[in-house]
Amino acid sequence: MTNPTSRFVYVTYIRTTPELLWAALTDAERNKLYWLGAWQRSDWTEGADWAIVRGNGELADSGQILEIEKPRRIVIRWLNHMRPELEAEGFARCVIEIEQVEGAVKLTVDHSIEVADSQLIQAVSGGWPKILSNLKSLLETGEVLLS
Repeated sequence: MTNPTSRFVYVTYIRTTPELLWAALTDAERNKLYWLGAWQRSDWTEGADWAIVRGNGELADSGQILEIEKPRRIVIRWLNHMRPELEAEGFARCVIEIEQVEGAVKLTVDHSIEVADSQLIQAVSGGWPKILSNLKSLLETGEVLLS
């Protein structure tokens, strides 16, 4: 018998290069432009600590880089700290994949947790589209949609 899993997958195509997308995903200063005032903190090596820090310095999420293959794939062990009921669900897994497709880059974010009807997955399903729409807009136009 397998564990119940909740999952959110978001796919978008961005007119950029894998290298520029990778830089936007892994550079804290660039994160601040599109991540709704937050940024990721890590040294982006396998086994490294990883965190999302809000604009006020508050720790939003933390975890560990499980796999990394520049500029194609990042796998993060992810724990939310913003709401007790989300933190209680335990660690999720977030897989970010970058693939060159003709004149664009396909970005896939696959966020999952072994919890049926996960509140965390409900929360990220509202957050990821905003963040990734901002990222796409920033890379294609130099401006974000949402702040």
